[in-house]
Amino acid sequence: MTTTPLPVSVADPATDRTVVGENLSLPLFRTLSGVLAGHPYLKVVVDRAEATWHLLDTAAHPFHVNYIATRVLGMDLSELDARLDEFNASVYMDPERRFLLGVLSLHTDEDREGREGREGTFLVLETTEADTMHGELLEFFYSFVRERVDGRLPLLLKPANHGQEEALASVSEQRVPRILGHQLFGSKVRVPLNAGEATGRLRCFETVAEYEAAAGGLGWSDIVAMPCLPDGVQRVAGFINTAPITPLSHTNVLASGWGIPNAIVRDLDQLVERDGLDGAWVSYRVREDEITLERLEQAPELRAPAWHQQRIRLEPPLLEDAPVLSLHRLRSADRDRYGTKAASLGELHHVLDSRTADLTAFYGRPRPPRKNLYGHLAARLGLDAPSAAELRAAASAFVAGTVAAPEGMALPFSLLHRFLTSSPALQQGIGKLKMALELDAMGVLDSLCLEIQHLIRHTAMPDSVTGEITRSLPAPLAAGGRLVVRSSSNAEDLPGFSAAGVYDSVTTVRGTGELLDAVRQVWASLLSPRSVRLRHQVGISLDDTYMGVIIQEYVPAALGGVLVTCDPTRREDFRNVYLNCSPGSPEQVVEGEVLPQQYLYNTVEGGGRTVALGSWSEGLPATARARLADLSLTGRLLQSHFSAPEVDDPLDIEWLLTDQGDFRLVQIRPYAL
Repeated sequence: MTTTPLPVSVADPATDRTVVGENLSLPLFRTLSGVLAGHPYLKVVVDRAEATWHLLDTAAHPFHVNYIATRVLGMDLSELDARLDEFNASVYMDPERRFLLGVLSLHTDEDREGREGREGTFLVLETTEADTMHGELLEFFYSFVRERVDGRLPLLLKPANHGQEEALASVSEQRVPRILGHQLFGSKVRVPLNAGEATGRLRCFETVAEYEAAAGGLGWSDIVAMPCLPDGVQRVAGFINTAPITPLSHTNVLASGWGIPNAIVRDLDQLVERDGLDGAWVSYRVREDEITLERLEQAPELRAPAWHQQRIRLEPPLLEDAPVLSLHRLRSADRDRYGTKAASLGELHHVLDSRTADLTAFYGRPRPPRKNLYGHLAARLGLDAPSAAELRAAASAFVAGTVAAPEGMALPFSLLHRFLTSSPALQQGIGKLKMALELDAMGVLDSLCLEIQHLIRHTAMPDSVTGEITRSLPAPLAAGGRLVVRSSSNAEDLPGFSAAGVYDSVTTVRGTGELLDAVRQVWASLLSPRSVRLRHQVGISLDDTYMGVIIQEYVPAALGGVLVTCDPTRREDFRNVYLNCSPGSPEQVVEGEVLPQQYLYNTVEGGGRTVALGSWSEGLPATARARLADLSLTGRLLQSHFSAPEVDDPLDIEWLLTDQGDFRLVQIRPYAL
């Protein structure tokens, strides 16, 4: 359900089938309902003052608030638009509200986690995610609807957010039977991950070994299907997963960056067997509310996908000697000397320390019919009618009080350049690789890359390079504790080219010897067969690509994960931030070692909800979820600065919660759309 009205005409009373005061039978439900995400649904409005309810004809009334304003209260749409936020507050947040707004959706028992295969239907009643009904009001709402729905249809209440879950904790499930969102959709057969369309040849694999054996014969016109695609999957026309993954997995970040469809299709085996799809030409479409896979009778006339013509241009790297610097001394403009990751973390230090950046710009954009969302931001920050300066100061203080930037050192491109030019063997190998790329001799690329990587890992560093690295480490990093060594290329974290999971990071480094080996490993990942192929496909020259390195002290994490400042499955949604997390390091999430817990947080009206529990049997406690709400709002505020001037472009942020209870942002980059 949405609270943002679009221009609509008032329904013709002659064709409007909305009913008032009648009991609801299944035939009446089907007459009035529409379909959302594959489920029939019906909007309902309970009028407490009149002790009646309205069953809205979905085709005639797309929005609850429009119906109440025009049909019940006699307002016109222009008047509603002028006072929309006030009106929404009266129907979604006022504890003494007259109207209760909800949606009834029809489900089968196969939708309910752990109950697949049972026959029967049931109804689910829920409100919008921004609704703040307290427990007594939720119980009244459920009871009112229950008394007026066909008694043969089971009715369950689904809390729409964490606040409603907590409000219902003291209400008996005998009085209000309920189901949580992750229980209702935990066994959903088809889940969209990245919207798009593709026509291609379906290639099905059961294991990574099967995929790798066939990878040499795959091309841009293939659609790859397997339980869980490997992070090293090559560019193709589309992805299909037959086992659960999350929208923030490496492979879905790649799908998003490449603009190709990706979905979970758990019943693919049945479709393949029924229609003989493996190896066949198919039309594959992923939408928010529908996923289809149709066999084509003959091979179509294909045009290369958009990504096949995509070209990324880099600014030439700055290779003159530069010092090893602390991250807090870098700014975003240093990306051509230290890499995008290091530069972004340096910029984050600046934002947190200086508090001069405008972190409110996202909320200043018009969201018709609203002129801006400043009032909503003020409410999230606990302010009452602040001035623009007060709002900006409060946003900066909130972010600085919620997160910290990691400490560490950044190695410039010039160290890699000096290392490479110190070795004739490396220079000769890179020359051969450049020639192969110029001649498009892909058959020899893998062997050349692997040979160069071996040389990089085993060639001694010049004493001058070694000395600069070891002398520049501050005492805490040089004390022998565990270190983390991360990539920071100029060919990653770019709009249109994220390179997620393409370059190496080493998280188990101890001592100077291991540190130098780890630096060489990160440098070598710049020339892996996969990274070279991906850059070549988008026109990034080998001459323009360099690798910086970040060295940090390892920080134990109680919780870690990834958030993106959008809902990846609903790109038009400007309210929600999508967050994945798991106990321990964020690498567990991004590398797919576990299925993380998944949450959505509304950064406009407030509130959060659990999407999935992943590999865990229970969700986080309320105190932890509240802290994640603050983290999500922080991500949204940082978007105003890091995505400027296009402040609607979302961010992809890796984060961790230290054992001391502090949030640290490990990485901040554009989220590919």
